[in-house]
Amino acid sequence: LTLGAATYALIAAGEGFSSLLVTTAVVAVAAGGGFVVRQLRSRYPSVPPELFTDRVFTVVNIETLFVYAALSGTSFFLVLQLQTSLGYSPLQAGIATLPMTVLLTAFSGWAGAFGERVGPRVPLTAGPLLAAAGLLLLVGVDAQDGYWTAVFLGVLIFGAGLTTLVAPLTATVMGVAPHHLVGTASGVNNAVARTGGLLAVAALPAVAGLSGYAYEDPAALTSGYRVAMWVSAALLVVGAGVAAVALPGRRPAPQSTPQEER
Repeated sequence: LTLGAATYALIAAGEGFSSLLVTTAVVAVAAGGGFVVRQLRSRYPSVPPELFTDRVFTVVNIETLFVYAALSGTSFFLVLQLQTSLGYSPLQAGIATLPMTVLLTAFSGWAGAFGERVGPRVPLTAGPLLAAAGLLLLVGVDAQDGYWTAVFLGVLIFGAGLTTLVAPLTATVMGVAPHHLVGTASGVNNAVARTGGLLAVAALPAVAGLSGYAYEDPAALTSGYRVAMWVSAALLVVGAGVAAVALPGRRPAPQSTPQEER
């Protein structure tokens, strides 16, 4: 209910102030607050508050929200730009982003091992910054550009940043959780990632000034696309800043329960 109402509010914001915007925003805040209160009071919470007593777990989930918002916003707008402004078919637009998937598939194991050796701060700072650099290369993509000259390098660097980041992020979230809550910790982080993406795709069109049939106008879409790329790059930089300031340089030890200590 919280996420559904928040998404409706963000979509309604693109059409200007209205009673729908106010109503859905109030419902989102009330439902979210009610969920938190219920979890704090429940004997068997679905999201145990004790997870968030660990600073590393909390910080990594905050970074996850920013990073996956940027990832979803980028994927959404880049594919639209390739189709509407550069004339790609849906299949061509999907294939154009394939280098990201190839890098993640081929090198996530290496990235996870690297994070194990150096601790979470380095990959969780360097990864988003590298991905942001890729987005800066993609900001200027327009109708006159070719794939190899304007798109490929940006997609490749963006994918390299994600590859550096994703496996260490997931490993850190699961590594600091008590053993009996590892599955729950993974579920929380996955939910945070999906939430970041959901909110970004709902909010970025309004931020970029796109509504109605503007998506079909190459000039209007290009203008909005550039705003969305800048915002997504900024989200990645914020995520990197959170990691650089608040995460330890070494690999944190998992929490333990009294039973595990005995």
